[in-house]
Amino acid sequence: MLARNSDVDEAASVLRAGGLVALPTETVYGLGADAENPAAVARVFQVKGRPPTHPLIVHIGGPEHLGDWVDDVPATARLLAESFWPGALTLVLRRGRRVPLEATGGLETVAVRVPAHPVALALLSAFGGGVAAPSANRFGSVSPTTADHVRAELGAAVDFVLDGGPCEVGVESTIVDVTGDVPSVLRPGGVTREDLEAVLGRPLAVHSTSRVRVPGQHPSHYAPRARVVLVEPEDVVAEARLAQESGHRVGVFLPPALAGVPVDAHAVVSVPDSMADYARELYGFLRELDRQGCDLVVASLPVEEGLGLAIANRLRRAAGPRRSE
Repeated sequence: MLARNSDVDEAASVLRAGGLVALPTETVYGLGADAENPAAVARVFQVKGRPPTHPLIVHIGGPEHLGDWVDDVPATARLLAESFWPGALTLVLRRGRRVPLEATGGLETVAVRVPAHPVALALLSAFGGGVAAPSANRFGSVSPTTADHVRAELGAAVDFVLDGGPCEVGVESTIVDVTGDVPSVLRPGGVTREDLEAVLGRPLAVHSTSRVRVPGQHPSHYAPRARVVLVEPEDVVAEARLAQESGHRVGVFLPPALAGVPVDAHAVVSVPDSMADYARELYGFLRELDRQGCDLVVASLPVEEGLGLAIANRLRRAAGPRRSE
């Protein structure tokens, strides 16, 4: 925990004054504003270049505060909150009067979570309210997992940056819609579908699009400057060679099964065997290949179970509609 108590107090003061604070969570760094201040929330959209119809997540200090922000807390939502909060789970519920429409993209639903990071929780406690916070980066680009990523991308547009060290999870929270009779996953993330199903005692569908707009469902998202091309694992080396021969500066995500295989590429990242390690490093890998000047990234999708589902989701969004699989 790099932030001092005085830093947390100053950040809380910035929020009360309508300013923007970059705060660490266990998933990624967020760009936070007072969730009840429409003007401050509007500034989040302006700084990010985010469409105003794209909802934000309201971060609160504990499960006991959920009822303050939503219209109703059904039994399923209460069970998930008790099981996974603080943690990388966001629940979509009916908006309470305390949440302005500016924070929900005009929707009557609101996304809420309790982050599992000591600095974020200290800030929420000191501030005493909710913090509306998307990831602290330009809309559609790679999410930040260190304070330096935030400073490099947003610079002076952020009024205060709280440094809580590298993010432990590395990909955004899982979003679950609990507004209807049947819960569903709207965005895979740091809490796995398998863990959710074990608590609920039922299978959960995963939707790439839904009637409820939520963060992370834009066709192109989490994207580096380089174009991302997705291929089968066994085709990664051949695809990289062809692209390199065509004049691209190619970056490669080399899957574990091909560890040690020579690759004709400008830069190579060896993907970890552990999905937890891969998730933690994913955005850092993409940023590093951008830093090295790659204009094309060749990658394959991991097995879509556990955190592999979240990683595959991020790579698909990074590739966007132009992807090949």
